Amino acid sequence: MALSFCSLHFPLTVTNHHHSPTSHTLKTHLLHNFSSPFELKQVHTHLVKTNTPLSNLPLTRVGSVSALTPSFTYAHQIFAYAGVSQVFVWNSCLKMFAESENPGDAVLLFYQLRQFDVMPDSFTCSFVLKACTTMLDLCNGRIVHGYVEKLGLKSNLFLQNMVVNLYALCGEMGDARLLFEKMSQRDVVTWNIMITQLIKRGDITEACELFTRMPERSVRSWTVLISGYVQCGKPKEAVELFLEMEEAGVRANEVTVVAVLAACADLGALDLGRRVHEYSNRSGFRRNIRVSNTLIDMYVKCGCLEDARRVFDEMEERTIFSWSAMIQGLAIHGQAEETLRIFYKMMETGMKPNGVTFIGILHACSHMGLIEEGCKFFSSMTTDYGIILQIEHYGCMVDLLSRGGLLQEAYKFIMNMPMKPNGIIWGALLGGCRVHRNVDLAEEATRHLHQLDPLNDGYYVVLSNIYAEAERWEDVARVRRLMRNRGVKKTPGWSSITVDGVVHEFVAGDETHPQAQEIFRMWEKLLGKMKLKGYVPNTSVVLLDMEEKEKERFLYRHSEKLALVFGLMNTPPGTPIRIMKNLRVCEDCHTAFKLISEIVNREIVVRDRNRFHCFKDASCSCRDYW
Repeated sequence: MALSFCSLHFPLTVTNHHHSPTSHTLKTHLLHNFSSPFELKQVHTHLVKTNTPLSNLPLTRVGSVSALTPSFTYAHQIFAYAGVSQVFVWNSCLKMFAESENPGDAVLLFYQLRQFDVMPDSFTCSFVLKACTTMLDLCNGRIVHGYVEKLGLKSNLFLQNMVVNLYALCGEMGDARLLFEKMSQRDVVTWNIMITQLIKRGDITEACELFTRMPERSVRSWTVLISGYVQCGKPKEAVELFLEMEEAGVRANEVTVVAVLAACADLGALDLGRRVHEYSNRSGFRRNIRVSNTLIDMYVKCGCLEDARRVFDEMEERTIFSWSAMIQGLAIHGQAEETLRIFYKMMETGMKPNGVTFIGILHACSHMGLIEEGCKFFSSMTTDYGIILQIEHYGCMVDLLSRGGLLQEAYKFIMNMPMKPNGIIWGALLGGCRVHRNVDLAEEATRHLHQLDPLNDGYYVVLSNIYAEAERWEDVARVRRLMRNRGVKKTPGWSSITVDGVVHEFVAGDETHPQAQEIFRMWEKLLGKMKLKGYVPNTSVVLLDMEEKEKERFLYRHSEKLALVFGLMNTPPGTPIRIMKNLRVCEDCHTAFKLISEIVNREIVVRDRNRFHCFKDASCSCRDYW
């Protein structure tokens, strides 16, 4: 029977006797490297002629070249004659297909196997589920899930986890949750799958609820939720969870470190950031580029430019993200010349800049007043580097032109943009109008801003200040009435400062802090010294209808001033003070902080929503206030 089965196929074009070494090598090569059904049949014929057992054939290769071809039956017969387990060989093929560039082949082979009644086992189902997961093929995944149930494989936790993961990845969270709740047993992987997918869909509350129910947690469990808090804008909760993780005795891995450092960057939690940095070094994460990039970002956002630069300089390998983080950090700290120097150094290494890199460069040009150079950089993005311009790049250009007093040019630039200007674009123009006292364009910018962001109090404040400087008091009053009529409420300003690892938050006029009265008394002493140096309160920033003295009192209790005085009282002389603020630092506080930095001989770093202000020796790192 074996001879008749093989007699249909092509003989090898070699004789059976007196083989040369060369022909023997060729046949041996073909035996293990045939790549088509035709070559397989040649090899098979040779084995029959030489009375060689079929088991010498690489059976997985037989399956892979015959699957999904008319020769499938032929391979099926070879396995039968070779006396091997059909499902074992085909599973090897399924695994190979599932991990290939065309995972759909695994699904096709699965159906072909069912047509020939090859009974699937747990491995069969796992490989096909893997292919469905790769392709997000929910329809076929449901069918395989059905086989898992029919074959009595529900007790196979690995398969159940794969099905839960497939449903969740395909957006069927209801089905995933239903299967999750019905599972007779779960391991930490099961819980992690659900928590990860809930976080990806922004359901941090549900993810947290599952996390609290977990009977045991891996480092991945903690890390996923910490990262989730960071992604949804809850860095404080991320830090609290990390501290809880430490108390539980779970050691952070590199992914955890990145997530916690990102939270520290958002909060300005420098002390914890430094501690995590030290832990990272002790744990051997120093060479992890992602950790180093996040460290640069953390130190930049905490106002520690020197520490950021130290991490950058110590990196053995840098990516474009490393360079861009350093360039942006220098730019927002007002180190414009150094920003350009680093950029040119990057270019010398052959590293190609990306869109983020140019945002930092354009910021630097804007703060240095390098209008011509900034325009050249803007043009080179598309002509030299093929970068697709984003609205952020257009915003930088409007800022550049507006700062330089080229307000008409900035307005024309906005009108010719290939996309609809957003609030940031018109806000940049409005800021330029404030500096250069252009009332007409300020009104035009505000008209657009009222449509785009009608409840943003900042735009009303700027327009009112422009009217006040032009002594158009009726218009000032009109803006105030407009704010009241539209229900626009001033965003509560808050400032925070960290002392001995504890974050202290202040709001304007805050009298609730335990040291409030001491803070007010110390401010009065500082105020006297400031006035001797020519300080005059700038009450134009107060848009409230009150007496001048009341306006001054209101100014003196701005949140950043309270945080600063608290810092002076509770930190050693000569140490830098770092303050975080959710709004822009007002002009009066900006002037006051320059004087105070000289009076107390301290460096004062304030991070507001726009940039960093580094006050030292009666000056600020910013070229101008705006």
